[in-house]
Amino acid sequence: MDWLKEHPEVKTIRVAAADLNGVARGKRIPARYAHKVFDEGTKFPFSVLNLDIWGEDVEDSPLVFQIGDPDGLLLPTERGFLPMPWLDAPTALLPLWMFHLDGRPYEGDPRQALAQVVERYKEAGLTPVVATELEFFLIDDSGRQLRVPPSPRSGKRRTGGEVLSLRALDAFDQFFTTLYDACEAMDIPADTAISEAGPGQFEINLMHQPDPLKAADDSWLFKMLVKGIARQYGFAGSFMAKPYETFSGNGMHMHFSILDKSGRNIFDNGGDEGTEQLRQAVAGCLRAMPGSTLLFAPHENSYDRLVPNAHAPTGIGWAYENRTAAIRIPSSGPKARRIEHRVAGGDVNPYLTVAAILGAALNGILDKLEAPAPFKGNAYDQKLDQLPGTWGEAIDAFHQCPEMRRIFPDHLIENFVMTKRQELHYMAELSDEETVELYLDTV
Repeated sequence: MDWLKEHPEVKTIRVAAADLNGVARGKRIPARYAHKVFDEGTKFPFSVLNLDIWGEDVEDSPLVFQIGDPDGLLLPTERGFLPMPWLDAPTALLPLWMFHLDGRPYEGDPRQALAQVVERYKEAGLTPVVATELEFFLIDDSGRQLRVPPSPRSGKRRTGGEVLSLRALDAFDQFFTTLYDACEAMDIPADTAISEAGPGQFEINLMHQPDPLKAADDSWLFKMLVKGIARQYGFAGSFMAKPYETFSGNGMHMHFSILDKSGRNIFDNGGDEGTEQLRQAVAGCLRAMPGSTLLFAPHENSYDRLVPNAHAPTGIGWAYENRTAAIRIPSSGPKARRIEHRVAGGDVNPYLTVAAILGAALNGILDKLEAPAPFKGNAYDQKLDQLPGTWGEAIDAFHQCPEMRRIFPDHLIENFVMTKRQELHYMAELSDEETVELYLDTV
């Protein structure tokens, strides 16, 4: 509550939690009543965290009519109040997560699922250090065709991608200055920004931190922030996996290392190859990859990104310093030895993605799995097992995967599968234009 006292200009707050699709669900509350939510929480139906991408109830969900659509208790996360710089009126956001009325964590909450994985690491005496890289497009969606928005500085439009172009960054300097100021205000550790391969496509790295929950919070909040700031400038900021058919899609790459009780990186053996535990973590991620693909590619449009020779992995393999690999071991000093997981799209729920990757890595370490030999050369030319190629295949693989059952509660798995099967059914009725309209701002 101290934050609100320091910001008397804030007259309203939003309270919100992430549903299984990563969509923020919540309420608007006058600031004068914020103390009640902060001290006592608020209530939503459990089913609110299990809505489909349109915000509709899942048909035949056991959370709705079978048990009377009961309420869960939403309590503030460790984050506390945050400004919402993309709104005109001074407003604060209070992130929440869900519990049962008796105080037990609700197993259908994606943030609670990640918290369970973090607890498993604590029990093993380990601490994951996590960073994410998020790609997004700035898009003029005012007409029937998507286009790069005109530069706020020059009024001109770019016509193609310019990898690592300072000119492309400078064209949207006002937007990025506002975005970085907002990240600072929200305590989102935004680091390097670069221009990416697609027209109007950019990537911003969030800094490594030894707190996976905060790293996932930051990614979730960052996506919300980019979308909001972009609309202030008159265009869309989109994390949709593949908004343009002919250009590369958006990814969310995740880097992680693991510290032992003494703070030593367990992947560091003093050399370039890393430790046996690094290879065990890689093996765990590879074994879980078919089953976890649905979390890395949760929407119909996600599978337009996962095609050969499109800067997104399709084969289940790993390599050193190789960006065609699903799992890459980047070059670095030995103390910074880490794993980069490159499968997830920009359209993911960060809590589920971070949980899946860290959970799979820990399973590999605990089971002392042996990784296959790293490949060399172009991953698309290798004889690798492939990720599920369609949304339906990925849904089935997730549902049947024993590795996912070790990481996530059965309740969350069943709810997520029901949600995705409902979306799969109804997406078949949409045109390409309707698909873009649905996903562009939502995911």
